[in-house]
Amino acid sequence: MFLLGTLVNTLAIAAGALLGRLLSGIPESIRQTVMQGIALAVIVLGVKMSLDTNNILIMIVSIVLGSIIGELMGIDKNLNRLGQWLEKKMGGNRQGTIATGFVTATLVYCIGAMGVLGSLDSGLRNNHDILYTKSMLDGLSAIIFSSTLGIGVIFSAIPVFLYQGTIALLATQINSLVSPAMLEAILAEVTAVGGLMIIAIGINILELRKINVANMLPALVIAAVSVPLVEWLDTFFK
Repeated sequence: MFLLGTLVNTLAIAAGALLGRLLSGIPESIRQTVMQGIALAVIVLGVKMSLDTNNILIMIVSIVLGSIIGELMGIDKNLNRLGQWLEKKMGGNRQGTIATGFVTATLVYCIGAMGVLGSLDSGLRNNHDILYTKSMLDGLSAIIFSSTLGIGVIFSAIPVFLYQGTIALLATQINSLVSPAMLEAILAEVTAVGGLMIIAIGINILELRKINVANMLPALVIAAVSVPLVEWLDTFFK
């Protein structure tokens, strides 16, 4: 069952979010300090991921073009609008609580190499070890996120299932179109660009500055496309 790893990951996030709600009564000062600690850890993770790049120009071009496309598409606005719709359906009395939890958790869980690599491994080899590991990490972080950002975190399980499930479903086609070496190069650049977004998420959590991270999401696609394009151009002009 190629979707088993994705299903486990989805359930881990939902279970963690529900468990986190039981801890919502902790003092505000503790919650704030915990969130600051999480933000610092997220930033360190983002820095580590961004150092995976083998071509800094691909990273820069991807972020610039991706941000322009994302702004034109209004991805961040639409994500927040969806979160606010969930807020109304849940009868939330703290405006923005569910929306913030949903958007923040969705970005954290969907951006990163483990989701892509794990989903590919599930689809190609029916090996779910990477996604099982991601499930433990996501489940633990969901407890903390939910206890501080609210129940909106639980809804992030839906885009995680759709995102990783789609990659696993298309894994066979991806494998037939891209060589292992090319796939590794693509993942390196996608991971690096994703690292920049992870850093931005950490900055948002610290409330140092509001960065529309969701509007940068097209940069991941641009990074993936840029790798074979750059290789083709190198070959063409040699």
